[in-house]
Amino acid sequence: MNSRLFACALAFSAAVSSYAQTHVMTVDTKKPGAIVQNTMYGLFFEDINYAADGGLYAEKVKNRSFEFPQSFMGWQTFGKVELKNDGPFERCPHYVMLSDPGHRDRRTGLVNEGYFGIGVIQGEEYRFSVWAKAPKGTAGLNIQLIDPSTMKERQEFASAKLKITSAEWKKYEVVIKSPVTNAKARLRIYLDGKNSVCLEHVSLFPVNTFKNRENGMRRDLAQALADENPGVLRFPGGCIVEGVDLETRYQWKNTIGPVENRPLNQNRWEYTFAHRYFPDYYQSYGLGFFEYFQLSEDIGAEPLPVLNVGMACQFQNPDETAHVAMDALDPYIQDCLDLIEFANGDTTTVWGRKRAEMGHPAPFNLKMIAVGNEQWGEMYFKRLEPFVKAIRAKYPKIKIVGTSGPDSEGKMFEAGWKAMKEQKADLVDEHFYRPEAWFLSHGLRYESYDRKGPKVFAGEYACHGRGKKWNHYETSLYEAAFMTDFERNADVVHITAYAPLFAHVEGWQWRPDLIWYDNVRMFKTVSYYVQQMYASNKGTNVLKLTMGGKPVAGQEGQDGLFASAVADKANGSVIVKVVNTSKTPQDVSLNLAGMNARPDVETITLSSTEMDADNTLDNPERIVPQSGTLRCEQGKKTTIVNDRLQPMTFRIYKVFKSGK
Repeated sequence: MNSRLFACALAFSAAVSSYAQTHVMTVDTKKPGAIVQNTMYGLFFEDINYAADGGLYAEKVKNRSFEFPQSFMGWQTFGKVELKNDGPFERCPHYVMLSDPGHRDRRTGLVNEGYFGIGVIQGEEYRFSVWAKAPKGTAGLNIQLIDPSTMKERQEFASAKLKITSAEWKKYEVVIKSPVTNAKARLRIYLDGKNSVCLEHVSLFPVNTFKNRENGMRRDLAQALADENPGVLRFPGGCIVEGVDLETRYQWKNTIGPVENRPLNQNRWEYTFAHRYFPDYYQSYGLGFFEYFQLSEDIGAEPLPVLNVGMACQFQNPDETAHVAMDALDPYIQDCLDLIEFANGDTTTVWGRKRAEMGHPAPFNLKMIAVGNEQWGEMYFKRLEPFVKAIRAKYPKIKIVGTSGPDSEGKMFEAGWKAMKEQKADLVDEHFYRPEAWFLSHGLRYESYDRKGPKVFAGEYACHGRGKKWNHYETSLYEAAFMTDFERNADVVHITAYAPLFAHVEGWQWRPDLIWYDNVRMFKTVSYYVQQMYASNKGTNVLKLTMGGKPVAGQEGQDGLFASAVADKANGSVIVKVVNTSKTPQDVSLNLAGMNARPDVETITLSSTEMDADNTLDNPERIVPQSGTLRCEQGKKTTIVNDRLQPMTFRIYKVFKSGK
């Protein structure tokens, strides 16, 4: 045999033997370990990528109260339209007066462009509302949904008349049903007749919001959150908690009470990225802290609010003078204490009464609060200390979440953990956006953590492909592999959350993201399904899983395999998660020691041969989990599951105890 032929034979032999090698993973089913927290797999919401206004918050009208610095941004005006600033709402004083244009063939009115258009769906109803008054006691409006680019005879495709019947400010409503689906519609308001009319807080909401709440969430996006089975919802951010400066920080007290009187806030993401700049990115605060708490309750997640620690964004404000002086922190500390009272206080308290007035007399049962977002260094550590002291004194049962800063390791990270231990924080918020190699090489990250210190909140993480920072299957698979370490170390890791959560396809500034949408459609990414597979199969207790006596974490000789196991005491099952990150099939044998099982094993499999692919608006189910079954074998005091796991595949095995 010549040398070339011999080399080929050796390569073939090696390939065959690698396929034939069975990876035996032993699961000790008789010794349930650490409790898997209900909060283990959660959601992190930040108003980036038009996640709130233009996204989850179902309002269709942009700049509905004319409070943008450019008062008519989002609006076209025609005829005789005057802007005034002595309206009925103290913190939103602007409104418009529409008057007779002075000629029978002229028109006066407004057109709102919405957020990248106004999306309406065939057969759905939309509630138009407005605060209005007619100086002469009566006036008329013609409310239209229009398609300005249509080739049909008429631009409007749905309309309604509205009579204004008072010279005093009142709220008026009319419901319009759309006969078509249109992602790029506009809202047009004509003055109907010669009598002037004043308009404030012009709003258009789908009637069919999530849980049918009037100031509610876009149903499909909120349902996607609920469908992930999250254990926690962290809100409202992120960097918007800090603001580019303290003036633009998120202030929760501005976001409660009547929605018409919530002041505008400039979103810090408006001007952060010059290469993806959106000059109309403001926060209406329509989605405020009451709505966040309510949403948490609606989707079955623990609320985790994040409040400002007296610091603006450190990346943009490295100097001490940009932050609140130590002797001026009291109002910020009081905000934290008042928020806890707002969430949990009874109706005899000041802030508990405000919650009740908004329609929720029962407490929201807040258990945790985070102080500061991604801050670091002595500037943060010294400011956090008086917050911890005040919260502990008044609310000793509330868990406090601190942060280790923006790094996943290194001196800054170590200093953050040291300070959080010294201040006795309950959890430490870790953030890590890292490339593929990092996720594959950190499969044993949490094994070395201090078991007696604060618990881990992996509050923002995602695999960012090197040179490919967008959603694609390969990076999602590596996230699945890394998450086996969360599960193995559930005694240390209590909360995790992928980030960011939402992105509008026409308004994104940061990617990858978990859920994408336009004005009428949405799709869940592969990363979403990875999160859902874990959250829906988290079990109740960790089970020890080893291969050759070692954890299965992509270690040398493990052929790119990652694995973890849990027991679910609620249904008597053992759940094993295995990820094959190699480019070849791997034979796997699961030895469930001490378990007599039913013959059928349920499987959930996520797999693709297209590493750069993901789901899209046009193909939302291109890559989704598939259900199946396997047969198991009964050994002596054991159950054995044999399988061949295809390349680049994530599979969950659910084995149920025998009924005998």
